[in-house]
Amino acid sequence: MPFTVLIPARLASTRLPNKPLAEIAGVPMVVRVAQRVAGNGQGEQGAVRVVVAADDGAIIAACTRHGVESVLTRTDHASGSDRLAEACDLLGLDDNHIVVNVQGDEPLIDPRLAGAVAGLLEQHAHASMSTAAHVLASVEEYRNPNIVKVVCDARGFALYFSRSPIPMARDHGDCAWWQDSGNDALLQQAAPMRHIGIYGYRTRFLRQFPRLSPAPLERAEALEQLRALWHGHRIAVHVTDRDPGPGIDTPQDLERVRRIFGGD
Repeated sequence: MPFTVLIPARLASTRLPNKPLAEIAGVPMVVRVAQRVAGNGQGEQGAVRVVVAADDGAIIAACTRHGVESVLTRTDHASGSDRLAEACDLLGLDDNHIVVNVQGDEPLIDPRLAGAVAGLLEQHAHASMSTAAHVLASVEEYRNPNIVKVVCDARGFALYFSRSPIPMARDHGDCAWWQDSGNDALLQQAAPMRHIGIYGYRTRFLRQFPRLSPAPLERAEALEQLRALWHGHRIAVHVTDRDPGPGIDTPQDLERVRRIFGGD
């Protein structure tokens, strides 16, 4: 099942200027992400292409130096999905082709997630999107608004995404109720999950998505994927038992990841 990984990379960043070019063990962050997704034994589920969709020539140059394919997109896109839609056009991808969006600030992402997310679209013809999630480990993560939570239905489709602690076990207080073996099995099955920011699309829907009107829930939560649910589209969710690893949003995050790579 061939698919293409697209990695959007925007040079401007409020909390971490020039983030895609920040070096991790001598290699720009966005290149680290591309190399990780392209390798590490995806086997039969490997991507046919890994392409960085950049908004600045400096990112293109960095990718070229390291042998990573890239395309230059416009600087005025309102969102990452707009940038990806333009990249699909620049690459001439067929409407039925599957694209996986990997964030450019996730150098420790499990590369197998790309194949798993792409595979969900192959399995579920009526799903417009796919993504991934991981059961939360602590109450601190559960309550953290910077960690997005997702709840799913019995078939593994997303019901809702939120920055709030969902689902809330009404009668079990402020504790890791989903890890308590004494709790009802149904509560453990409803364990809160951390959404992992990787998305699969069919190119047809990715081209359509930026034209959908923004949803009130999307604006309230600042979560673009709620636009798809608001307009009646299905999002299939792959649940992994592997911790997604830290992303990079701040200088402190960058230093933590640099220490991890420095210890390899």
